[in-house]
Amino acid sequence: MIGVVGGGIAGLAAAYRLRQHGHEVQVFEATEDVGGLAAVYETAGDDIEKFYHHLSKSEETIVELAEELGLGDSLDWRIGKNAYYVDGVVHPLDTAWQIAAYPHMSVYDKFRLGMLTQGIDVRGGIPDFDAYDDLSEYEHVTIRDFVVEHTTQGVYDNFVDPLLDGKFGDRKGDISAAWFLGRVRFRGERDLLRGEILGYFDGGFRPLLDALVDAVGRENITTGARVTELETDGDAVGSMTVETETGRETHDVDAAVVAAMPNVLEDLTGYECDIEFQGAVCGLATMSESLMDTYWLNVAHDAPFGSLIEHTNFVPKERYGGQHLLYVASYVQGPHEDLWQMSDEEVEDVWFDEIASMFPQFDRSAVEEFRIARNPRAGPIYERGYLDMVVPYDLSDEVADGVYYAGMASAAQYPERSLNGGIVAGYECADRIVESTRADTQVASPSTDD
Repeated sequence: MIGVVGGGIAGLAAAYRLRQHGHEVQVFEATEDVGGLAAVYETAGDDIEKFYHHLSKSEETIVELAEELGLGDSLDWRIGKNAYYVDGVVHPLDTAWQIAAYPHMSVYDKFRLGMLTQGIDVRGGIPDFDAYDDLSEYEHVTIRDFVVEHTTQGVYDNFVDPLLDGKFGDRKGDISAAWFLGRVRFRGERDLLRGEILGYFDGGFRPLLDALVDAVGRENITTGARVTELETDGDAVGSMTVETETGRETHDVDAAVVAAMPNVLEDLTGYECDIEFQGAVCGLATMSESLMDTYWLNVAHDAPFGSLIEHTNFVPKERYGGQHLLYVASYVQGPHEDLWQMSDEEVEDVWFDEIASMFPQFDRSAVEEFRIARNPRAGPIYERGYLDMVVPYDLSDEVADGVYYAGMASAAQYPERSLNGGIVAGYECADRIVESTRADTQVASPSTDD
């Protein structure tokens, strides 16, 4: 049997791939529900994710998985309208004309930024279309140094720096240019006449999770089951111990996939990962009225949140019983930050006081319900040298034969985390197990020549 630690998208993907190849699998999820960061709230219509989700065109593996599971026709590609809130004004930044009209950068700034987003280095006057292909070249360069050198100081000061404030706070100076370039590439699909092209499933991401669970087999997934020990017999993994409400169980395993945060990996194996993570506080307001015209609004000033995301400006409100749904999102760089220590009621008051100051027409009474989700490890802090700290998929050299890692500190989540990356990581581990099993079988049953 193959044991999988964690029932998030990576663990389920690993189990699915292994089942496709005929392996017996058991997934153990410590919480009462699978899905991890793709867990959902109920609404008056479709369920909606507690932490906002959508797909970019670059996320091909999750699209292929959806097609395999019979959900290909339920994936809609829509235009996600983006804007930037600067000095009390919402500036749409979807079309070429709107970007050209943006007043806080010069024409030359916009040209240099535009070339960068297209992956073209125009320094020296001769366009280089391959300059940004190898992201590792920029692993040890700060974003500020990179942007100033490859575009202009104005691009950094008036566009990039405020975005970094909202994303990484006081850690922004540590973040590598490789992450920035990867982010540009990850979110690069755009219709210049309409805006950014993003994907969302009919019914949200829950139907995808449900279909994946069905494909793995619900009998092969145990929730409320925390793996507490991973035993190695000599140089190879031998068993895992699981705690449930009924007691402790020990299962013999031929391999183990740890599809969880690296602190779980360290607790089970002693393997230390130096990657640091940031937390997220994400609120979802159910409203009787719309707040704004855009889907994704980045905020340039020092607000208590980094972005406002009105989901029903992306997916029609009719899918949610006619209600308007607004995410208010903020990252925190550690539990010491005030926002993390506030109660949900305090966060709600701070956030909506700021929203009211940004949008004078906003009526607080339009908010019918407000729910807050928190996660202390929502994403990695992509500091310089991050690539040197990723956890290998195969930990046979570092821990023991048969131990694999598919969590968020894996290479699939570099240089940007995503559900797609989780699926890739799960597949990478499963494929290595399949290949190892095939090699062991060939050694045990060598062919003979007559």
